[in-house]
Amino acid sequence: MNPEQAYQELLARARELALIGSVNGVLGWDQEVNMPRKGAAWRAEQSAYLAGLAHRKATTPEINDLLSAIEESDLVSDPLSDVAVNAREWRREYDRATKLPTEFVERFSRTASLAQNIWAEARARADFSLYAPKLDELIELTRQKAEYYGYEDKPYDALLDEFEPGEKTENVKRLFAGLREELVPFLQEIVDAPKQPDFGLVEDREYPVERQRILGEMASAALGLDYASARLDVSTHPFSTNFGPGDQRITTRFDPRNFGDSFFSILHETGHALYEQNLPDEFFGLPRGSAVSLGIHESQSRTWENLVGRSQAFWRYFFPLTRQIFPKTLSDVRMEDFHFAVNAVKPGYIRVDADEVTYNLHIMLRFEIEQAIINEGLPVEEIPAAWNALFKAYLGLDVPDDSKGVLQDIHWSFGAMGYFPTYALGNLYAAQFFAQARNDIPDMDVLFAAGNFEPLLNWLRQRVYQHGQRYRAHELVQVVTGKPLSYKPLMSYLRDKYSQLYGIA
Repeated sequence: MNPEQAYQELLARARELALIGSVNGVLGWDQEVNMPRKGAAWRAEQSAYLAGLAHRKATTPEINDLLSAIEESDLVSDPLSDVAVNAREWRREYDRATKLPTEFVERFSRTASLAQNIWAEARARADFSLYAPKLDELIELTRQKAEYYGYEDKPYDALLDEFEPGEKTENVKRLFAGLREELVPFLQEIVDAPKQPDFGLVEDREYPVERQRILGEMASAALGLDYASARLDVSTHPFSTNFGPGDQRITTRFDPRNFGDSFFSILHETGHALYEQNLPDEFFGLPRGSAVSLGIHESQSRTWENLVGRSQAFWRYFFPLTRQIFPKTLSDVRMEDFHFAVNAVKPGYIRVDADEVTYNLHIMLRFEIEQAIINEGLPVEEIPAAWNALFKAYLGLDVPDDSKGVLQDIHWSFGAMGYFPTYALGNLYAAQFFAQARNDIPDMDVLFAAGNFEPLLNWLRQRVYQHGQRYRAHELVQVVTGKPLSYKPLMSYLRDKYSQLYGIA
């Protein structure tokens, strides 16, 4: 087979795998949003079947032959061409997938599907012991996965590479250490500042759920989310998923006495959906039409949630609308006070509710716990105590129960260890991209205050979205900003913003 024929055959196979993956995605979304609890066992079988089918198709030896035909041809002479990018990432995916036996993939998928429902019940009851046996199974399977993949230094490297290709644990440690060294004392300055916000403006007033939904959909549409291709639903843990061109789903959860719980979750998931909606449709299911990494994906959710959605310019436009939707709740509130309240810094228990300043401490905690589990063999029954001790050390709080501690996140229930560091990496990417965007769009605040977010979205389309996986994450940062990834832009942004809000000299 000549190289061009080989490439066309691989395109067809990749699109078939994308079709299978999107079908499984629908099942996963339905499990979180609609499925009755007793459907969990059968849904696990459905998901395991599709995962096994996809794995068998992705690991057939013919793919290796087809890739070899392309890799030895002139089709990949330009390493940044569409063909070369697709071939490079197909090779990576194939080499990793063939290291996992199909039986193992099916078992992993089945165990994770069952674990998600057990986790939800354990979280509702604040009882880790209900979840521990299934988590123990998943951890053992995750360790096996790391061994199948292989690694040069620590098993955790193999897991991190699954979500952030090319990233290494030592580099993450270095970035986190630099950030922590400056962040911890700055957090203390904020806590000690005499000027403090009124938390009750957003956390202790009545915000009717049906009106929260209206405002959330208005805000996400204003940022650019196309609701002809998206929908918003409710789930235990907010998430975003992409079924294919023209079908993005986001979820949130509502608390009638907490404005920020749903609103900023909606903005966060909108950021993920905007990335998916603006990837090149013609390349769907191919590396050229796929997100770079989870860290880059997270950079988009954090950009729209925090860098845009918590900015003063954003609220100059949106606060009058918000007050119209909640007239009884906000009739006596000034925009400046509301803006301060939605940016309140207060160490708390729940990661998804954490403010911009403390959020990365939540991630560092999980990063340390995961390394202890995978690299050092921390027993499952000791995880809650380890969690609580680190939480006290990092955030100064005693965890009252498992639902506010080790059970708060869904990620381990689907076997996603190595995922959490991408959240903090996303914050670093976001700050560095946004600093560059400010240089390129000097009147950004004026535009936001007028409700015009299109220039920033267009900037991201041109600088980030259009490339798909043309560049790895560390390369993309260099291409967009001219500098390697650093914690300093994030720290500079936090210091400038919160020093002004809290009156810190």
